[in-house]
Amino acid sequence: MEDVIIIGTGCAGWTAAIYTSRANLKPLVLAGAQVGGQLTTTTEVENFPGFPEGIDGWQLMENMKGQAEKFGARVEYVTAEGVTKRADGIFEIKAGEATLEAKAVIVATGASARMLGLPGEDTLYGKGGLTTCATCDGAFYPDMPVCVVGGGDSACEEATFLTRFASKVYLIHRRDELRASKIMAERALANPKIEPVWDNEVTAYHPGENNKMRAVGLRNLKTGEESELEVRGVFVAIGHVPNSAFLGDLVDLDENGYILQNPGRTATKTAGLFVAGDVADHFYRQAITAAGQGCAAALEAERWLAEQE
Repeated sequence: MEDVIIIGTGCAGWTAAIYTSRANLKPLVLAGAQVGGQLTTTTEVENFPGFPEGIDGWQLMENMKGQAEKFGARVEYVTAEGVTKRADGIFEIKAGEATLEAKAVIVATGASARMLGLPGEDTLYGKGGLTTCATCDGAFYPDMPVCVVGGGDSACEEATFLTRFASKVYLIHRRDELRASKIMAERALANPKIEPVWDNEVTAYHPGENNKMRAVGLRNLKTGEESELEVRGVFVAIGHVPNSAFLGDLVDLDENGYILQNPGRTATKTAGLFVAGDVADHFYRQAITAAGQGCAAALEAERWLAEQE
């Protein structure tokens, strides 16, 4: 029987592990399929406090993992497939052949970015000019042409942000008008650096030297015409999928699958079940905000466990 099990790693999970282990709760961390989360795919993180020269995303996660283990956190490299709560208040977590028990659970499973499913994504993502976060990676493309794929608010926001760095931002959308809210669409289309590419879908990534992005292949959905667009960076902004389905009816979800937290807290509708990071946050989606929520979830879990004694 564990006092607390943390499901998922990344900034939220490792921070929760650091705080709960320092509280002598000896947390068990279930690392999941992508140890360290999305940040491990980022070559250099420049906006996490304390690293003026930047730090490799994988190394940042390794540092957090080591810090958590130093204080007593234990890690099992398994994926939680389901969580239930018994009548006696104990949580059961199904992970492979094992069923684990815990008094409290912190969920930090994040959200997976929707991708286009094209050949080469695995090798280009994070290191070869393919990314899903303008805030994280936009500064790496000074005076270079880039493109954003998508037509919603996120795509418009990403494109507008990228104009601070890129020489040109192509906004590629499958329709002839944006799905974004009127104010977001107007703001993006009014920017002289943003050029919409209507009625087109991306069909291929074309890397150049050192396996870095050189261009994307396009297909016009009205005419069938195929072409190439030279860009150094591709920012995919077609949404995220929160990794929340395995929790069943223990949590309430919004219309996009993000876990709903109690107002101003990390607690959920199920007593003893806390949630932190991108699996609940569709607004900020930053490493530092995920870490902050991991801290908050750990403190709430610690206090909740003390109240049960």
